[in-house]
Amino acid sequence: MRDEQMANPGSAPPPLPASAPSPASAPPPAPARPLDTVDRAILRMLQNDGRASIRSVAERVHVSRANAYARINRLIDDGVIRGFSALIDQERAGQGASAYITLKIVQNSWRTVRSQLTALPGASHIALVSGDFDVLLLVHTKDNRELRELVLTRIQSIPEVLSTRTLLVFEETELGQEEE
Repeated sequence: MRDEQMANPGSAPPPLPASAPSPASAPPPAPARPLDTVDRAILRMLQNDGRASIRSVAERVHVSRANAYARINRLIDDGVIRGFSALIDQERAGQGASAYITLKIVQNSWRTVRSQLTALPGASHIALVSGDFDVLLLVHTKDNRELRELVLTRIQSIPEVLSTRTLLVFEETELGQEEE
């Protein structure tokens, strides 16, 4: 596997070579190859511990180190693994208030709204969804006062946002992560 990616979880990918086409002009990626039980076991393991060594991955899924290395590289190359990151305890990191905010937006304004929401402090996850609202936004803020300011001043001032509803998060559990 790309050693720098395993050594630096969450690090940015290396820059494209000068001769590489720009992402806008690049052909769409080929569909990912089907995953077998070993691939799925590797993914589960890396979700639980993105810093796992090739050796420990190989031992736990019962393949050689070379096979584990090749499979992880293929999963990265196919775009199945998009990167490695740290799981943050938001409360311990000083972000004591979390909320899901639902937004109704002007039709066909998703790209504009998304770009403005991604710039918000504390925005953690944004999804375009179907149903009674259009966008689901997860935010983490220092406290409820900061959350109120974010919703009432920043989000509701976006012209394409028609309405919001704020759902406070009382407790969170990351699924797919082993408890320690």
